[in-house]
Amino acid sequence: MGRILVMIPTYNEIDNVHLLFHELIDLPFHKDILFIDDNSPDGTGKELDKLKIINKNMFVMHRTQKKGIGSAHYEGIKWAYENNYDLLVTMDCDFTHSPKAIIDFIENLKDNDVVVGSRYMKSDSLKGWNLFRKFLTNLGHFLTRYILGLHEDATGAFRLYNIKKLPFEVFDLVTSKGYSFFFESLFIISYNKFRIKEIPIDLPARTYGNSKMEVSDALKSLKYLLLLLKRKYLNSNTLKL
Repeated sequence: MGRILVMIPTYNEIDNVHLLFHELIDLPFHKDILFIDDNSPDGTGKELDKLKIINKNMFVMHRTQKKGIGSAHYEGIKWAYENNYDLLVTMDCDFTHSPKAIIDFIENLKDNDVVVGSRYMKSDSLKGWNLFRKFLTNLGHFLTRYILGLHEDATGAFRLYNIKKLPFEVFDLVTSKGYSFFFESLFIISYNKFRIKEIPIDLPARTYGNSKMEVSDALKSLKYLLLLLKRKYLNSNTLKL
C-alpha cells in the first residue's frame, strides 16, 4: 500500500480538528496527517500545534491568510510529492467526509490513478441538505458533465490520488485557486488519459459549523468552467503534459 498521507485544509474548524484527528488515527492502517490552516481567526492553528506536539505522524502547514481552497489543495499535494508519499487522501474537516470511507477508497484504487467520492451514485446521498445547496451542487455536476464531459463527481474534495503513478506536473497545469480547482484538476487528469475510479459516498449536511461556499464562489466556478472549455478548444496545449 505504501506511505499514505491524509491532507485536510482548515479555516475556523476549532470544534472539529480533535475529533477528526482521532477518527483518522483509529483507522486500521498507518498514515500521516497534514492539516493546512489559513490563519483561522478562531484559533484552529494553535489547537493543531498542540495536537502535533504529542503526535509524531501529524504535520501542520500554517498559511498567513485565507488564499482559497484550491490553493490549499495545491500546496498540500505538492507537499505530499516533496515528502515521497505513495498515496494522498484529500478531504474536508467538517465530517461531511467520513474518515471510515477512506478504507473503501484504498480498496478501490487497484490499477487506477485517482479514486473520487461521488455524491450522485446513490439517490439519497444528499439527505439533510437544503434545497439551495442541492440546487447548486446538482447544477455544478450537470455543467461539468455536459460541458466538460466529466462523468465523475468533479466538484468534490474527497479523493485518493496514487501519486506514484500521477505526475505532479498534472497539478501545475491547474490555474484555479478556489473551488474550481476540483473540476479543473479532474478534467486535466482525465484529458491526459489517467484512470479515474468513482465510488459512492454519503454526504450529510455539514455536521459542525457553517458552509464556507457562497454564491460568489459558484459564479466564479461557472466563469472558470467556461474558460476551461475555451482552453480545451482554442488552447489545448495548456492542458497536456
